[in-house]
Amino acid sequence: MDTKGITEDHGAAHGAGDLAQSAAMKLSEIGERTKQLGTKFKDPERQRRIILVIVCVALLLDNMLYMVIVPIIPDYLAELQTTKGNFDLQIGVLFASKAILQLLVNPLTGTFIDRVGYDLPLFIGLIIMFFSTCLFAFADNYVSLFAARSLQGLGSAFADTSGIAMIADKGERENMPVGTPIYKLMIDPYIAVVAGALTTCNIPLAFLEPTIANWMEETMHSSQWEIGLAWLPAFFPHVLGVYITVKLAAKYPHLQWFYGALGMVIIGASSCTVPACKTFGQLMGPLCGICFGIALVDTALLPTLAFLVDVRHVSVYGSVYAIADISYCVAYALGPVVAGQIVHDLGFIQLNLGMGLANVLYAPALLLLKNVCQMKPSNSERGMLLEEGPTGLYDTIKTQERERKRKGLSNVVDENGIAKYSEEESFEYA
Repeated sequence: MDTKGITEDHGAAHGAGDLAQSAAMKLSEIGERTKQLGTKFKDPERQRRIILVIVCVALLLDNMLYMVIVPIIPDYLAELQTTKGNFDLQIGVLFASKAILQLLVNPLTGTFIDRVGYDLPLFIGLIIMFFSTCLFAFADNYVSLFAARSLQGLGSAFADTSGIAMIADKGERENMPVGTPIYKLMIDPYIAVVAGALTTCNIPLAFLEPTIANWMEETMHSSQWEIGLAWLPAFFPHVLGVYITVKLAAKYPHLQWFYGALGMVIIGASSCTVPACKTFGQLMGPLCGICFGIALVDTALLPTLAFLVDVRHVSVYGSVYAIADISYCVAYALGPVVAGQIVHDLGFIQLNLGMGLANVLYAPALLLLKNVCQMKPSNSERGMLLEEGPTGLYDTIKTQERERKRKGLSNVVDENGIAKYSEEESFEYA
């Protein structure tokens, strides 16, 4: 009897030992896989892809929140019946509040991004947009909707600027966390030309969004679903415009200014033809042309901003892309407030002719950017920078990449300690 009990105890102990050994092996395998996964994530190319996905998702969420409420809010406020006075003006101010706050905050966020890096401002922007979305969900009056829309502008000022600047930062030079002050960038004539083009090319889109619905109802007797789908077909030529510009810029990078000028001419011509449309199908042509032209301008000129900062200032992009964001915000802040009044006083035809003429007349100004690609980097401002360590995930990744390059390759360094780059590399600002 005792022998049998001892045997059972021994078997139980042996089984427990096997179970523990099996669990240890499983944990070891999990640890090994985790280690392999961590090694894969340390690959700079893989990290760049992850960053690109994060930025794209952030911009998608911001623009989705921006556009989704546009067709909903007017009917929603009308059902609440809590507004008094000029209903159209209140709707315009509500739509413009996002761009207005973003316009006011962008100079500060640009400097903040230059100081602390890109990933922390992006995180802050996403958190703010999360609270903005929650506030939209529970808003039941004009004040709460206005607060939610304004809060989204604050989040966009952080997320949009840091995201675009993060992608623009190629990491070709040593980490320089202190960038050029934003006021110096604003008075740079080349950057001013680009900023003016970005504002002008977005005016037709910003001014048509709040006015085209009423015009379609009065002129075409369009249904609600036609009004809602008016801008959907324009998505495809916009993507096509981005693709074409990227391909052309890779092959002919010295013609960036021409792609932008061509885009502004297309925008101008398309804007002028909008009032001539009599049916929903005819309207699709000019709207697609406007979005195609905007794609050409944005895709050509945003990389030009980065190149101008590289060769004329400091390769830190927070402030310069804050200027780009300000350019967009000027158009979208004025559009919802001013466009309706222009249509009321002058007419829809005059509004479109004015916007089209402005784009066509501004296009020759991009000739000033014709020789930008021939500029060489200036080290005068870089030599005054403080040599600080990397800040944030993205800067750390870039610093690690440079360390690997220094160990494996011998770079030519001038007397100021600045790496020199070949003429071929200086052309690759697309």
